[in-house]
Amino acid sequence: MIQRRKLLLAIAPLSSALPGAPALAQNTPVRLLVGAPPGGSTDTLARTLATEMGRLLGRIVLVENRAGAGGNIAAEAVAKASPDGNTLLMSFTSHAINASLYPSLPFDPVKDFTPLTCVATSPSILVANPALPVKDVRELIALAKAKPGKLNLAIGAIGSSLHLAGDAFKMQSGTYIVNIPYRGTAPALQDVLAGQVDLMFAAIGNAQAHIRAGKLKALGVTSLKRLAAFPDVPAIAEVLPGYESSAWFGLFGPGQMDPALARRFSDAARQAIGSPEVRRRLEMEGAVPVGNSPEEFARFVQAEITRWARVVKFSGAKPE
Repeated sequence: MIQRRKLLLAIAPLSSALPGAPALAQNTPVRLLVGAPPGGSTDTLARTLATEMGRLLGRIVLVENRAGAGGNIAAEAVAKASPDGNTLLMSFTSHAINASLYPSLPFDPVKDFTPLTCVATSPSILVANPALPVKDVRELIALAKAKPGKLNLAIGAIGSSLHLAGDAFKMQSGTYIVNIPYRGTAPALQDVLAGQVDLMFAAIGNAQAHIRAGKLKALGVTSLKRLAAFPDVPAIAEVLPGYESSAWFGLFGPGQMDPALARRFSDAARQAIGSPEVRRRLEMEGAVPVGNSPEEFARFVQAEITRWARVVKFSGAKPE
């Protein structure tokens, strides 16, 4: 009897482990909306997280892709959903960028959402075609200042975190480098590899194989400190103090969620983020796990909205 009781306690879902929290409708699946198409980093992380969260909550968590408008379609659906815990949002950096990129939104990016946790951050890397005659960020800045408008920078999507990483670099370095927009990361990266474009801020996962093969030259990473995966690649902040630009992935509920219910989902997500499978997937995507509290994530989102507003204004970017 004692052994059976221990077994039952061991497999009890998190939903029954938090006294005082509102009861969840165990037979109702949780819809986790993703504002990105299947197969990308956001979708992959959402599906990995959903599986582990579902196990912890004792419920099925279904990922539903609502791609388009830089994540706004999925965000609007969650903003207008009931705050009963049946609909959640896996969002990304554009949640903060869109607050200033779009002249008007059908929702308030702060008031209409309940921040649950930041799942992960993902620094990017500044890469160049090997033929570009610079070996580091300092030499790149010197060349760009000596030849304003002669260098160019591929961007996969207008208003994306990688686009604004480049504009933040130009703003802080006082350089004029021409943006070359593409419809997607893949064609942008291909043109840098082919030498049609000089530079690009790329996701680690997209660039690392080309860097190791010598097909791209790594000039700097966008994290404040060097990355373990590329210890010989300086942080851009070593030349431009304070420069930092990381994409992030975050979990939200609709606004006005019951605090205890929000805490339950946050705790499940944070426990899932700490699991070996989710951490392995994050590492594969070049991401750094976070798993902060709802209060910490709320402050982070507000700070991101303020930070990106300055870069959007400098860039003059308009939504496509």
